Amino acid sequence: MANIKSAKKRIKVINKKTLRNKMIKSQVKTAMKKVIVAVNAGDKDAAGVALKGAVSAIDRAYGKGIFHKNAAARKKSSLTRLVNGL
Repeated sequence: MANIKSAKKRIKVINKKTLRNKMIKSQVKTAMKKVIVAVNAGDKDAAGVALKGAVSAIDRAYGKGIFHKNAAARKKSSLTRLVNGL
């Protein structure tokens, strides 16, 4: 356990940022899952709407520094390929 005041503050700040990152990652995973479920059901309209939401969530996460540029691009690309395959 940290004894120095600044180190204690850093622990608090890191915990808060970690919680925020987990929440945003969870939102992205949920949005991606909606696309996959719609694709598996064969519903092209629902998949398109879900894809738009998922891409938006991925871009927001990238903008906040949670995903690397290439990781965000890879996620968007794989979802787009799934929807276009319908």
